[in-house]
Amino acid sequence: MALAVIIMAAGKGTRMKSDLPKVLHQANCRPLIEYVIDTALALDPVRTILVVGHQAELVRKATGSFPVSSVLQEPQLGTGHAVMQAEEALRDFQGEVLILSGDAPLVRIETLRELVTLHRNRHAAATVLTAELPDPSGYGRIIRRQDNGNVLRIVEHKDASEEELKLKEINSGVYVFDAATLFKSLGQVNTNNAQNEYYLTDVFGICFRSGLTVCAYRTGNPEEILGINTPEQLKEVEHELLRRQK
Repeated sequence: MALAVIIMAAGKGTRMKSDLPKVLHQANCRPLIEYVIDTALALDPVRTILVVGHQAELVRKATGSFPVSSVLQEPQLGTGHAVMQAEEALRDFQGEVLILSGDAPLVRIETLRELVTLHRNRHAAATVLTAELPDPSGYGRIIRRQDNGNVLRIVEHKDASEEELKLKEINSGVYVFDAATLFKSLGQVNTNNAQNEYYLTDVFGICFRSGLTVCAYRTGNPEEILGINTPEQLKEVEHELLRRQK
């Protein structure tokens, strides 16, 4: 199956205390987005698409030397809305779509290959990369089926019940979808949630209700899924990247 990659790169990163797009903040003298693009390209995708938004031209200029294209998300109405912007660019594409976050540079190529392999072996419509964290605060929770361990739904932290908040398995924001299923399902997503946004994670519920297989691959290395929202988290990621180089 052919693979396409969508990289989320539209965010402002308000808590970074800077007007610079979050994906252009540097870790060890390289913009975060470069690490993610390098990882994506190592998977040999037929298309790699950046979803840009805040200071879009600055992000486009910074990534101009890479074999990627971009689409604009304006205004920014959530993760589902971000992926909707890539639908036209992938109109004739038949295969699987891997979705990465431009501010999460620690995901390993090997992990993504395992994720895609599980997705293919299970003939899944959608598969999510997960991890178990001692403190899962702020992350969406994975609700699994009791009978086979497949995913029942993903609940955003702000929408989770007290029982759901006790769960430790979290959503990394990295996904693989069958392309046709992804965009068909996005057409059914609404904004009836705590943030009034189009959640990409709602696609999983739509797939389940349609009788489609939804899977999760849990990495044994939780640091891989760390995203960056604050200068302190940027330093943590920088240290991990240095450790890997050594």
